[in-house]
This record gives sequence, C-alpha cells and structure tokens, in this order.
Amino acid sequence: MVAIRPLVSQANPPRISPNFSHHIKPSLESREITLKALHSKLSRRVGAIATLASVLLAGDAIFNKEFANGLDFSLVAPEQTIEEAEIEIRGHARELLEVKALLDSESWKVAQKELRRSSARLRQDLFTIIQGKPGRERPPLRKLYEDIFTNVSHLDFAARDENASLVRECYKNIVVALDDLFSII
Repeated sequence: MVAIRPLVSQANPPRISPNFSHHIKPSLESREITLKALHSKLSRRVGAIATLASVLLAGDAIFNKEFANGLDFSLVAPEQTIEEAEIEIRGHARELLEVKALLDSESWKVAQKELRRSSARLRQDLFTIIQGKPGRERPPLRKLYEDIFTNVSHLDFAARDENASLVRECYKNIVVALDDLFSII
C-alpha cells in the first residue's frame, strides 16, 4: 500500500472545465472579430471627437449675427440704453404698423418679411424697456409684450395662409396693444 500512495499523490489528474474556450487557441476568425470590435470602438471615439471639435469650431460661424439670415437672437442690445429704447420704440412701432399697406395690397410674402424685420426691432426695444423697469411695473408691460408678439406671430401665419380676415383681426389687436403700451410708457 505504501507504493501505491506516492503514485496517486504525485499524479495530477486533468481537470475538466465547464468552459473549454480558454483552453483552445483563438482562431483567425475570432481574432478578426476582436479587431473589428476594437476598430469600431476606436472609430466611434474618433468620430465623436471630430464632431465635437467641428461643432466648437463652427459654433462661432453658425451663431454669428452676420450669418443668421434674418434671425435676430439677441433680445437686449448690449449698447442700447433704456432711454434710447424709449425713443426708438415709437419709430419701430410705426414701421410695424406700416405693414398694413402691404397687407391691404395682399403682397403676402413681402408683408411677412417686413413684419418680421420691424417686429424684431420693436421686440428688442420693448424688452430693453421691460428689463429697465422696477419689478412692480413689469407685469403689465410683459402682458402687452405677450399680446403684441402673439398677434404678430398669428398675423405672420395668417399672411402665409393668405387669410385676409384673420390678418385684419390680428392687425387690429396689434394696434390696440400698441396704444395700451404707449399709454403706459
């Protein structure tokens, strides 16, 4: 019995693993799949970095006022004072009301362009005035601001749809709101 015992203790029986894949050398196909996955992750990262860099570099050009074809993103002109806004608001309101001639002649596209141009200036002036007023004086001005520019938007859509009756109604609402505004200012 003594002779058998050293043989059994020295022998290492092979262990059978439930997962045989780690004992098998990776095939060429599995290496290609691993390389493709690595390349895919790398190319996604490079793509994301390139996209982010292009957005950051092109952001200035995209949001530059010179390239914003008719869209004015600023509400308050940094160089405009409240006094200047109060002086200019009447002229810009007059320009907005002069759109009536274009609306009456049913020059819809030209009227829309002029409406957008003049309302942007009026919006900037009115917003500057609202920001300069004390807190207790702002709510009625904000309400008039909302009334004016909601009707300007509706008027723009009505002109697009060539709906003459809705155009007249929106224009009348704008006139009433501007009269209320000038009685407060």
